[in-house]
Amino acid sequence: MKMSQAPILSLPDFEKVFEVDCDASHVGIGAVLSQEGKPVAYFSEKLNDVRSRYSTYDLEFYAIVQALKFWRCYLIQREFVLNTDHEALRFLGSQKNLNKRHAKWVSFLQEYSFHIKHKTGVLNKVADALSRRSHLLITVYPTITSFEFLKDTYASDSDFKDIWEACLNLGTDPSGQFVIHQGFLFKGSRLCISNNSLREQLVQELHGGGLSGHFGQGKTIAMVEEKYFWPHMRKQIAKFVKQCKICQAFKGTSQNSGLYTPLPIPNKPWEDISMDFILGLPVTIRKHDSVFVVVDRFSKMAHFIPCKKTSDASHVADLFFKEIVRLHGIPRTFTSDRDTRFLSHFWRTLWAKLGTSLQFSSAYHPQTDGQTEVVNRSLGNLLRCLAGEKPFQWDLILPQAEFAYNNSVNRTTGKTPFEILYGQSIPHILDRNGLSLPNKVSAEALETFDHIKSVQQQVLEKLRIANVKYKTAADKHRREVVFKEGDMVMAYFRRQRFPVGTFGKLSRKKFGPFRILRKLGTNAYLLDLPNTVGTSPIFNVSDLSLYEGNTGDSVDLETLPLSTPSLNQDDLIEEIVDIKTTKTRHGEHQKFLVKWSNRPLIDCTWIDAAELQKRNLELYKRVAEIFSSGDENSPPGGN
Repeated sequence: MKMSQAPILSLPDFEKVFEVDCDASHVGIGAVLSQEGKPVAYFSEKLNDVRSRYSTYDLEFYAIVQALKFWRCYLIQREFVLNTDHEALRFLGSQKNLNKRHAKWVSFLQEYSFHIKHKTGVLNKVADALSRRSHLLITVYPTITSFEFLKDTYASDSDFKDIWEACLNLGTDPSGQFVIHQGFLFKGSRLCISNNSLREQLVQELHGGGLSGHFGQGKTIAMVEEKYFWPHMRKQIAKFVKQCKICQAFKGTSQNSGLYTPLPIPNKPWEDISMDFILGLPVTIRKHDSVFVVVDRFSKMAHFIPCKKTSDASHVADLFFKEIVRLHGIPRTFTSDRDTRFLSHFWRTLWAKLGTSLQFSSAYHPQTDGQTEVVNRSLGNLLRCLAGEKPFQWDLILPQAEFAYNNSVNRTTGKTPFEILYGQSIPHILDRNGLSLPNKVSAEALETFDHIKSVQQQVLEKLRIANVKYKTAADKHRREVVFKEGDMVMAYFRRQRFPVGTFGKLSRKKFGPFRILRKLGTNAYLLDLPNTVGTSPIFNVSDLSLYEGNTGDSVDLETLPLSTPSLNQDDLIEEIVDIKTTKTRHGEHQKFLVKWSNRPLIDCTWIDAAELQKRNLELYKRVAEIFSSGDENSPPGGN
């Protein structure tokens, strides 16, 4: 009975003739001991630096010597056949002039009785393989094993119990959408996740994991829905994203402003691109303080290249050819703003030689290159979320940010840049779960080229539709946001609220949660800020967002900026907005929130009674009268 088709080691038979096959490379030597074509033993040895510099003849000779030493117990007392793929070794016994090394080896071989035969390298595969790099014979297949427990949960799960039972009995459910494959329940090609903590773990990984970028609800839902399924998943994912503390703290605000002036629609990937710079980032150890952003206007794929603010046109051109042309070739057109880097004579001459027509944004219409501005804003959010408390290492996580951006669904195209360019999704770490999906007819597998062309044609049509929509909706305003007293909100701190020299592009942007005390006028709110915060407690409605999470969450006081608006001795107090009483060990003290003349409402500051007397004695005397008339909780600014 045949036990195995693959070669297995045979026991040596001393009544039969042994054969030794040897081979060598500059990495190592290898040999196989066999009888009648069946392997008896294997031998290999890695070469040190000195021996790796031997000539080919010496390497092959050394392999024979070491193999005979290793199998001395089998070969010393009987005749055997020595096979080598090096023709010159057939004449070992007839050499006249030997160097010291060869003389030593020939003397050793005289202890054995053997016949040398030449064996071509094509036939000497085993010994040849043993002499090569051992790590080339190893392939690593990383897998995630945390999904196995799902097999035991479907039968009792409240969401999938009935479907599981139907699939067991009928092969599928009544709708024909579900199927059991290798013990797992699938809806189409999406793995069904039973009601357990794995759902939140998957959302966390695809929203804020190492290869994700804390994208918004739409992109996170799209990434999860592509691979997994459970009932009401969109609602649960949206809630998770809204309550993400990192997103609430580090993401800036975005508002519609200005008209949208669309550029001509590109016809294929990396033919028309846009470029820009993100400047003013913290200087890293590698002396980077800026990012060179290059975006393909068709697929929306972006490359983020670290650079320096002082980089001249020559260096920027060098970066472009190393990081862009190397991957995508020369573009037909590019769009940039009126940056000195792009307007230099070098750029004009260089691109003219390459047949590229320069296309610059209109002087007073920055929306012309709005695509790159959107990418810049997304990159800013990505870096803040990924860099976290290490803003001076942002250049190390740029590749991570680039992968996350290009692996997320673009709202305009409805697909990821990777999918548009390659015709398929790029594997995520969660795809290394060891699962094989149910067989299905796939355009990617059957007609890859046609599929990619089809995808790109769909994208082209969506770009045309999107351009029309954007143009139509350009002047529409957002709906009015109204907060109620007592609402907990996150406050966006603009540059002027930070102490001088402490504001950075990667600094935390939002703080909170803070309670709204009252509405002031039509678009400002008074917040209950801690006494230690030196900035004005009045915020414009555009700088506030409703806090999602536990209303009892505390504020991280150490991270709050302590800057106060710089005041002059001649600044006049226009009115008192609010008043509060603080308690210290010396007793109770009144503080007044005052609005300054010729300053916006957000520059209101708290001053004590002595400061109020000094600056406006008449107003100080009228404090009691002002706050005793009408509702004592409604200061003048609240009307």
